[in-house]
Amino acid sequence: MIVSHNELVTAVYKAFLGLRRCCGEADVIANMVADLQMVGLNGVSHFNTAVPFLANEKDSPVTLAKPTPDQIEVDMAGASIACHLPSVIDYAVEQMIETKSLTIHVSNCHNRWLAYSELVKLSAKGLACKAQWSNGSDAKKTLYVLNKGCVFPELYQHDEVTEGNVNVHDMTIELSVSNFALPSPSVQGYQQIDSASLRNTYLKAWREGIEVDDAEWKKLKQAATVFLVENSEASAKGAGELVA
Repeated sequence: MIVSHNELVTAVYKAFLGLRRCCGEADVIANMVADLQMVGLNGVSHFNTAVPFLANEKDSPVTLAKPTPDQIEVDMAGASIACHLPSVIDYAVEQMIETKSLTIHVSNCHNRWLAYSELVKLSAKGLACKAQWSNGSDAKKTLYVLNKGCVFPELYQHDEVTEGNVNVHDMTIELSVSNFALPSPSVQGYQQIDSASLRNTYLKAWREGIEVDDAEWKKLKQAATVFLVENSEASAKGAGELVA
């Protein structure tokens, strides 16, 4: 089905509020989902997948360390990337004053596709970004490269089965003042989603509306309704009362 940007952002916003979490900002996460959906990368599906994790994970700050000037270690203790990555990226950008490149190793995290929106913002700050992770569900390696001056990244997925010693709940993000080299087209096993394709899907979404799978949209709306129903019941009890 086709939905508007406002409908999508509002639904995710309400669904996240319904989880009643301390960590994570509903408006930021809503836009993370919308940005991913608008380029055709199934933001709604990724959010729906994240909801059970968000509902049950430890709702507390993550552990961050900086063992060297050009390295940051973040342990998310099984948390979703959506709630904590914005603050981690803000901290990392501040550290770039002292170095020309920085590597962020994020361990024990979930829902890494939702990082898309925060990583896209780095180009406007004059930084190149490369992120990579291995998906536990489909055993594929994903590589994300967004060089300076670009609006949309180059995405690559490797068909090779993830090796058993690779932690499928980790993510590595590299920031640099210099651009990253892109994989050679001759490298076998890579499937590329190029920036032009993402751009065309994004522009079409603004013109014609955002395409969302019917079942995924229904699931999202149900999650948003939980918050509305509980609010309505509480509001009904206090309806008509006067405030002195």
